[in-house]
Amino acid sequence: VGSHVPSRVLTNHDLERIVATTHEWIVTRTGMRERRIAAAHEATSDLAVAAGRRALEAAGVQPADLDMIIVATITPDYPFPNTACLVQRQLGADRAFCMGLEAACSGFLYGMETARCYIAAGMAQTALVIGAEKMSAVLDWTDRSTCVLFGDGAGAAVLRPAPAGRRGIISSVFGSDGTLSELLMIPAGGSRRPATAETVAAREHCLRMRGREVFRHAVTHMAEAAVAALHKAGLSIADIRWVIPHQANLRIIAAIGERLRCPASRFIVNVEKYGNTSAASIGLALDEAVRDGRIVDGDLVLMVAFGAGFTWGATVMEWTG
Repeated sequence: VGSHVPSRVLTNHDLERIVATTHEWIVTRTGMRERRIAAAHEATSDLAVAAGRRALEAAGVQPADLDMIIVATITPDYPFPNTACLVQRQLGADRAFCMGLEAACSGFLYGMETARCYIAAGMAQTALVIGAEKMSAVLDWTDRSTCVLFGDGAGAAVLRPAPAGRRGIISSVFGSDGTLSELLMIPAGGSRRPATAETVAAREHCLRMRGREVFRHAVTHMAEAAVAALHKAGLSIADIRWVIPHQANLRIIAAIGERLRCPASRFIVNVEKYGNTSAASIGLALDEAVRDGRIVDGDLVLMVAFGAGFTWGATVMEWTG
């Protein structure tokens, strides 16, 4: 695994000078204290490449060994080509076939399962999965209800067949509900509402969210997905060493812990440092926990996510590293 965040730190106190908010308000409602913001010249592919290189180095894999690259993002460099092709070019992974994947904050788990299926089918041996976002590029910095929540970053993982006797990815469960798509979206910029001077002036190319409703659905679907993935794996929450939730909001994470009856001490949480990095969040948290020694070989890990669409999912794996 590998991760990367930009060098610029934007604190809650910095935000107090931008919008009508306070450090105490943000911490109380989200648990966030700071987030990373990419420079004007940095694109999502740049963050993805940096995280991907760290993952390849950790795995002892050369770019030429890669059969496929998946980049999950809602902030691609361009509408097309897909960002994975740009990552391939920078890495020099000439053999890899590339695809972009858009499942918002659930994207990293969707990407891992997609790669697992290709590997299980014998169509790939080595895959690089990256969740990367430059959320700062799609925020309305006059909207205090959303601009304080998000940050930029990338998380990556190299997937290969599990060694003999090891389980690797044990189970995954996914779901979606498109009837709720208007609760969290960017209204303009696509084929339904192409860019015009009017849409730009109205800031309709920025993220819009109905926070209370998103909160409720996030807690419900993430908890249900986690229970379903554990059942599918033949495990209980007591068997899980670590839970890595999407880092959307500390209150959401706490509510999921209550529903799963899992203590906060078994959750990997870094939302206070990075905010919500969308598709990057689980990969970023996974990399941190592996590198600081919390996750060790043989640990059973439950990862659970929720994102716009709505999309959600949960994956149970035995960490091998």
